[in-house]
Amino acid sequence: MTTIISYLDRASEALGRLLAAASLAIMVITFLVVVLRYGFNASALSLGGFRISAIALQESVMYLHAILFMLASAYTLKHNGHVRVDVFYRKFSPRTRAWIDLLGTLLLLFPMMGFILWASLDFVAFSWQIQERSGEADGLPYIYLLKSLIPTMCALMLAQGLVEVLRNLAIITGRLTPQIEESELL
Repeated sequence: MTTIISYLDRASEALGRLLAAASLAIMVITFLVVVLRYGFNASALSLGGFRISAIALQESVMYLHAILFMLASAYTLKHNGHVRVDVFYRKFSPRTRAWIDLLGTLLLLFPMMGFILWASLDFVAFSWQIQERSGEADGLPYIYLLKSLIPTMCALMLAQGLVEVLRNLAIITGRLTPQIEESELL
């Protein structure tokens, strides 16, 4: 069981680190759009014979933002970074925390991700069927790919949720020693 946890944790960690590059790309492209618009009053960027409109650049920022937040949510779950009210939680023993996390995953995360996955399939399939594109003339023609992030996010969250279930079961049964977080040391 620890092999599965370790493998899926490494995959989530690698994806999270890869997605960190999206943050840098968002900043660079946003800077480019601002410089083009206000510095040069230009409506496009020409690079090596390719013309990229300012609208396409702005939409690419939106796409990268969606990629970052949708696909990094499993990484955030792995690092316990989602918002929670932990006034009492942080004072509980590791075993009690494991029970709370296990029940939260089984009763909240799995049903919610399952519902979002189920509800998004027709939405995404229709977008692929019509090869949905931007409503802007110079926009990006990949809205169907953007919408595909919804079921992908659900699959990643369900996989990370499975890791959390296995980890919490291992803690509850004493087969795994919980890691001490930095906030607990203070």
